[in-house]
Amino acid sequence: MAHAHHKTDSHTVDFQVDPVVLELGQRFVDAGHELSLVGGPVRDLFLGRTSPDLDFTTDATPDQTVALIKKWADNFWEIGRAFGTIGMRKAGFQIEITTYRAEAYDPDSRKPVVAFGSSLTDDLLRRDFTINAMALKLPTMELVDPFGGVRDLHASVLATPGSPEASFSDDPLRMMRAARFASQLGVSVHDDVRKAMTGMAERITIISAERIRDELVKLVCGARPRVGVDLLVDTGLAEFVLPEVSALRLESDEHHRHKDVYQHSLQVLEQAAALETDADGPVPGPDFVLRFAALMHDVGKPATRRFEQGGAVSFRHHDMVGAKLTTKRMKTLRFDNDTIKSVARLVELHMRFYGYGDAGWSDSAVRRYVTDAGPQLERLHRLTRSDVTTRNQRKADRLSFAYDDLEERIAALREQESLEAVRPDLDGAQIMSLLGLKPGPVVGRAYKFLLNERMEHGPLAADDAEARLLRWWAEQPEASPAGPADEESPAGVEPSHVEESK
Repeated sequence: MAHAHHKTDSHTVDFQVDPVVLELGQRFVDAGHELSLVGGPVRDLFLGRTSPDLDFTTDATPDQTVALIKKWADNFWEIGRAFGTIGMRKAGFQIEITTYRAEAYDPDSRKPVVAFGSSLTDDLLRRDFTINAMALKLPTMELVDPFGGVRDLHASVLATPGSPEASFSDDPLRMMRAARFASQLGVSVHDDVRKAMTGMAERITIISAERIRDELVKLVCGARPRVGVDLLVDTGLAEFVLPEVSALRLESDEHHRHKDVYQHSLQVLEQAAALETDADGPVPGPDFVLRFAALMHDVGKPATRRFEQGGAVSFRHHDMVGAKLTTKRMKTLRFDNDTIKSVARLVELHMRFYGYGDAGWSDSAVRRYVTDAGPQLERLHRLTRSDVTTRNQRKADRLSFAYDDLEERIAALREQESLEAVRPDLDGAQIMSLLGLKPGPVVGRAYKFLLNERMEHGPLAADDAEARLLRWWAEQPEASPAGPADEESPAGVEPSHVEESK
């Protein structure tokens, strides 16, 4: 490891840089070019973190860069050549070298207009934030920090090298990146940056859904997601990227008959993140699905709020409405189907438990809870526990003890039977054989009947299952309608929708 000491203001920084970095720098200098480590890797040196991805900038053209690294790199690629970037791998590092840019964006387009530059300072000026606009010249390890990145890093503040308006005009996604860095690095945002984000929020609409989604995932998975989300909402950016979250700021009625749904949702997000496990546990953190479900779990409330007689406020079916809204938003943001289904299922089921504390559940209701949650059960446990933000300690304890009891019931039933794969006691072939049926909707109805029996009564012996099926079959009219039978919710499973429980 190569070491270099840098005195910056009153701070001396001991940089440890891998020999590969110095070796690469020497190759460029020997050929008469400049090469600097730049951006995130330099910021991370100050934060004491090492990055496996290394970004460099140079006055060499892409052609000159390829000539210099062709024989040195383990392999290289030219996919970013149009933007001046050559990528490579060397000794386990992923390396990108980009020619200095004096870059301008067409204000009405998402696409940068690339102009190569000849000055390191000009290149740093067009970067997003001062903490990412520092460079280490190689191989001398001289720190180049024309815009006060070290100062802002020590002050934990996010500022732009030039005017924030110019920076966000260049690439409006930088406004999302500001909120993402607030979450990841725990930095506050300079007043000028916040003002520009607020004034220019609508510009985010020219950015592709995929780029917005990727920043949002990083924000939600950051160390302080509450801070990042709050910044999106405060500046008005959320109106364009997550309007359902902005809408949670319901005007309280004059008697303050319900708590602030927005602040409650942020608290649930924080509490859910705190319940994530290490890599060996069932929900290793950071877990986007759990966190995003926590943020979105009450988005159905604004559309379902009703003021009842006697002063109560109800949000009937806000769980179902919220699941639909969440699905729609995630589709718009181009999430994959599995992630969408997982988050929406958690939102849909987050109220299910509230019927449990009052009356307890039958075994069949516990089976349904596990079956409906499917692979999301461990996340659902954490979401439901996080969804208690009451200051009333007795109420919080009561809910917590009730959930402990439910988890114990699930464990006890698991001992007796495999809840993960609850299936009817007879399969489709056995049903057709017993009833003399051909494949078709009637077999589906018979299957559903047996599944219901399995839920209600647990595993049945084969002859018992056959007897129940034959009894059911005897009651079916010969020309039974082809549609599937209605599914009944078991007693005790319907949530109590009036929100005193939370």
